[in-house]
Amino acid sequence: MTPAIFGLSGPALTEEERAFFKEADPAGYILFGRNCENAQQLRALTDDLRSLHGRDRLLVSIDQEGGRVARLRPPEWAPYPAGEAFDRLYQIALTSAIEAARANAHAMALELSAMGITVDFHPPLDVRQPNAHDVIGDRALGSDPVQVAAIGRAILDGLARGGVTGCIKHMPGHGRSMTDTHKEMPTVTASAEELEHDIAPFRSLASAPMGMTGHLLFTAWDADNPATLSSKVITEIIRGAIGFDGLLLTDDIDMEALEGTIPERSAKAYAAGCDIILNCWAKMDDMRGIVEALPTMSEATATRLDRALESTQVRDDLGEASELLAKRDALLNIAEAAA
Repeated sequence: MTPAIFGLSGPALTEEERAFFKEADPAGYILFGRNCENAQQLRALTDDLRSLHGRDRLLVSIDQEGGRVARLRPPEWAPYPAGEAFDRLYQIALTSAIEAARANAHAMALELSAMGITVDFHPPLDVRQPNAHDVIGDRALGSDPVQVAAIGRAILDGLARGGVTGCIKHMPGHGRSMTDTHKEMPTVTASAEELEHDIAPFRSLASAPMGMTGHLLFTAWDADNPATLSSKVITEIIRGAIGFDGLLLTDDIDMEALEGTIPERSAKAYAAGCDIILNCWAKMDDMRGIVEALPTMSEATATRLDRALESTQVRDDLGEASELLAKRDALLNIAEAAA
């Protein structure tokens, strides 16, 4: 198996993709809006992927946080709020905010699993910092590490209840970024002591089965390499200080924060200690290059992958999703009424 997650070009597999994916046998796939037209089409696509590999527990992933980061959108799919909504509620009703976040994630997972999606790259545990770039912005679950961890735990729990594995991101923390990693490399000059604030939520949820790196340069830890490409950050901070032992993915390896060809970046990230390379844009030349640049998946990574997917389910209906969304809305209305 190739230790990579690949994107798809459209709403159905092309014959070229089908042949390539069959041979390359990637760890899984990531879906975007271009792949999601309606419920019937999307479920047919994910069923096709499972059939192609003969794996019922296939990693089929998506970025579905809510707010501006949502690949499944109304009117075909339900609306979900950004993290800021739960942050606002937490300020006046802590327990209600945690329950609202759990219900929201549970409903989301029921919808995702009915589409054949088994992994959601959610929640972001990036602690909001004043005056930072809005690449995180309203996606943040708060500016207090304890709060971020509490809401993040509820989201992971809700997703799991619906048969979907969550993924904590962006380790070791994206909250201080002054630029958008999609466009350029952020340099974080905070001290190691200050960065304890950033890694605290990740440490609290280090038992999560899946996590994602961020493409940021932390001068206190490695002045030469961004976290995704830094063996020091991955070994000493993510695996060490944070204590994360789950499946570690890169953020999209195609982002402009990184230099070099896509295969070169992929090889560097893998050598640094990332388990899986995430490549989103379905460019066949890049995907072929990644397969050539990476070794076969290690036994340790395969074990982590199996562990991350062991409780996932693919459902045929939405179950109690509507009741959960009504519960979420009633709880979020507490914050609206207070405002």
